[in-house]
Amino acid sequence: MATSLFRMCTKFSLLRQPLCDIIKSDNIRKYNFHSLFLICTQCRHYHTTLQYFKNTSKKLNVFAQIKPKKRLPVVDVWKQMTVSELAASAGRDINDVMDAISFSDSSKCYNRNTIVEDPNILYNAVRKLGAKFKVISRSNKMEKNTPNCNVVKRPLPDESVLIKRRPVVTIMGHVDHGKTTLLDTLRNTSVVKMEFGGITQHIGAFNVTLKTGETITFLDTPGHAAFNIMRMRGAQVTDIIVIVVAADDGVMEQTIESINMANAVNVPIIVAINKIDKPEADIIRTQKMLAQQGIQVEAMGGDIQSVNISALHGTNLDTLIEAIALQAELMGLKGDPTGLVEAVVIECFTDHQRGKLATALIQRGTLRKGAYLVSGLTWAKVRAMFDHSGNPVTEAKLSDAVQIIGWKDLPTVGDEILEVENEKKARTVMRYREAEKGAQLAQEHKIAADKKHEEYLKEYKEHLAKRRALGRYAKLITPVKNERSDDEKPKLNVVIKGDVAGSVEAILDVFNTYGSDDKCELNIIHYGVGPVTETDLQMADMFNAIIYPFNVGVMKNLQQEVNGKKILIRPYNVIYKLIDDVKNEINSKLPPVDTEEMIGEANVLQEFEITDKKKKVKVAGCRCTKGNLKKNAMYRLMREQKVLFTGKLVSMRHMKNETETIKTDVECGLRFEDPTLSFKAGDILICYQTYQKPQETDWDPGF
Repeated sequence: MATSLFRMCTKFSLLRQPLCDIIKSDNIRKYNFHSLFLICTQCRHYHTTLQYFKNTSKKLNVFAQIKPKKRLPVVDVWKQMTVSELAASAGRDINDVMDAISFSDSSKCYNRNTIVEDPNILYNAVRKLGAKFKVISRSNKMEKNTPNCNVVKRPLPDESVLIKRRPVVTIMGHVDHGKTTLLDTLRNTSVVKMEFGGITQHIGAFNVTLKTGETITFLDTPGHAAFNIMRMRGAQVTDIIVIVVAADDGVMEQTIESINMANAVNVPIIVAINKIDKPEADIIRTQKMLAQQGIQVEAMGGDIQSVNISALHGTNLDTLIEAIALQAELMGLKGDPTGLVEAVVIECFTDHQRGKLATALIQRGTLRKGAYLVSGLTWAKVRAMFDHSGNPVTEAKLSDAVQIIGWKDLPTVGDEILEVENEKKARTVMRYREAEKGAQLAQEHKIAADKKHEEYLKEYKEHLAKRRALGRYAKLITPVKNERSDDEKPKLNVVIKGDVAGSVEAILDVFNTYGSDDKCELNIIHYGVGPVTETDLQMADMFNAIIYPFNVGVMKNLQQEVNGKKILIRPYNVIYKLIDDVKNEINSKLPPVDTEEMIGEANVLQEFEITDKKKKVKVAGCRCTKGNLKKNAMYRLMREQKVLFTGKLVSMRHMKNETETIKTDVECGLRFEDPTLSFKAGDILICYQTYQKPQETDWDPGF
């Protein structure tokens, strides 16, 4: 054993003690151990001397090598996967997959077409099948040329099926120029009296039946500056645009914007010069202002129809209707009333009793109750339809504007609506669009991540180059702390709720004009359509946010919770008042700024010295030229437009008497804190005081 080695793994400490006991108990033989090497028994065999084991016939077993784990197959899974799709992806029999899913979820009955909603059940089923799962986008597994996955607009119809349809007319113009009053007079209602602040804040769609029996669909768009996107949306779905211009104001900012929108979408214009009954009305001046914007009316030798009206008194409205009918006749408006419906979302909102509603303008086909519609990433089975007065209708024809009930989620305003054959087709389209949307988002996230990685890599290389250049002095570099951490920066968190999607969209557009995040962050932590819900309260409580309901209230059963948590809820009905409140809230969070206020000014006449405690001290002989000089105020010494000194006085004397104030045209002697300060004739002394002034945001929302 003197020539042998004990080899064992240090990890197996339990083997060491029995081995040592064997050696110690063998007192007959004497062994010389020059060294003891410890090595893993999985790598080398354990053996000892022949003298010790010569009487044994057993052989030492070689330690078995641990085989690597068998690689499990990988199964691709995706959201909203069916049982048959899982079987195809795993390459297993449908019955095996059904057993695995039933073992994971025994509370539900599954068949081959059942969608596995819970992803955890999907993952557990894959594990039961003896595989690993990999989550991918559904679009990666879809065939590229699948014809029936998505739906698009139908090809242009044959001329033989086209029929005459009513025109869609959009009323546009500057705020408070009488657009809604014009519509009220046309349909003998008083919507303008019901609108908060007297301004339209969403698109109103109305079917107006004229005395001739013809029907015209009117769209009333907001004229306020905050509703730019709504006006653009109205211009895109219309046949004729009536631009209302007040004869007393003339062409204004939103008037020019409306003209540009009409020209951009190539829609014919009819001008209605309103408020001609006012004494200050000037029709000729208004027509000239229109000509400067490229609108040559017929009275000025152009080809654009112009009608002088008074919407309030109904003056010349018949002439305006005739002009609209003539323009529609010249355009030869026709449509296809057959086949699947094609429409566009004008507005959407949530009703307390009826649920999610979307106002749609029918552009093709005839919509009936029970039809299946898809729009964007949501779909609907039409449960009911209502006209602009809230009366139920059984069908909606070409150019009709109707409210549709039955949406699973609110569609996006401006999206197209397409009818499909059945619910199965609608769900298939939704899965396809969700998969495409997911793939698009994944690609966008990848691009953003790659860009972020490149920026980080560039920054890291620059930092590394600086450290290498400094060599051994690199350790002396200490990171510079930010002047203000993110936690210290003031911030305002808000929750926005609105009655319709267009109003919420307009508010968000105004918030996008805010550009002072370096002073105070403005964070919209949540927004939506409908009344304030429990989720909104939880979000506001979590982030210490203010809830701004626009034309909506709070659910009645939540009032006690609102009072208990002391959540700030500030409802508004007019958009500019809401924005003013947000601006005031931002101002309250901004720190005050130091502001200087000039009190007086003096000219130095000469410098003279006095003795104070056996020391020569220089004093400025001055005359006050503006305002007053105060002893306890701050002073700034100016010479040739340069500041030489800023500080306080030690003494202010007039006729050898100490005083607190010097008035205009009075001479005095001023002694400052700095005894080394010298003066020259002609120097200027500015007397001022500082105070903290509340800071105001420079946010300009555009109105």
